[in-house]
Amino acid sequence: MTSSDSAPVDFDVSKPSISRVYDALLGGKDFYPSDEHVIEHLQETMPEVDMLAKLNRAVLGRGVRYLAGTAKLQQYLDLGAGLPTMENTHQVAQSLQPSSRVVYVDFDPIVLAHGRALLGENDQTRVITADLRDPAKVLAHPDVQELIDFGEPVAVLLVGMLHHLHDDENPEDVVDGYMDAVPVGSHLFITHFLDTGEESRALEKSFIEFLGTGRFRTEAEITRLFRGYPLVEPGLVPLTLWRPDGIVREKLSLVEQIIVGGIAVKS
Repeated sequence: MTSSDSAPVDFDVSKPSISRVYDALLGGKDFYPSDEHVIEHLQETMPEVDMLAKLNRAVLGRGVRYLAGTAKLQQYLDLGAGLPTMENTHQVAQSLQPSSRVVYVDFDPIVLAHGRALLGENDQTRVITADLRDPAKVLAHPDVQELIDFGEPVAVLLVGMLHHLHDDENPEDVVDGYMDAVPVGSHLFITHFLDTGEESRALEKSFIEFLGTGRFRTEAEITRLFRGYPLVEPGLVPLTLWRPDGIVREKLSLVEQIIVGGIAVKS
């Protein structure tokens, strides 16, 4: 079994879910009318909003290939992992480092239900239902303690998640809670919505009004989330420009400009 949470999974489909909205924007099927309602309103503000999800998913694969292939990391804590889809963290990492161990963490119980099905025979991967805003509780979870050796470097993934924490939820403290628990040589992978001015603020308003979260922060605010750890090349950049697999056109579209990310090393 890939999770100690073996009870039947219940979830409220009358309320929109970050995981389901994200999955729907990627072209998935596991969403409900409450999620469609959110997407319709987001598309009224930015018709290409699905590109945000696709850019984020694509950079997850490139980032994990860097972490496993270049940095040689073999332990991953994927916080706010969302619903399984193509090129999941464990699949990318284990294709390059077969002994890689991955724990997926998400507050949405639908993720646990789908994770059980995906990971049924993978004893190097776990999926747990927990709130990433409580690092102490996540880190103390039996599956995390069983699979992750905190004496060895860990990749801490907060991909597309910190913009769903409001300022009063102290995202910087959340990052500290995880990074204080991992040793030198660990890596921090963050992607985040960027405040680029009036157009991005209109989308932020739609996110907050219809999903309840979606904070667009400035470049300086996002940089602070890396807690002073040095960033690997190319630094904090639009996701399209983070180690692209091919040639990138010179002028980025607005949707490409408003989501950025980077990977930093604890040294």
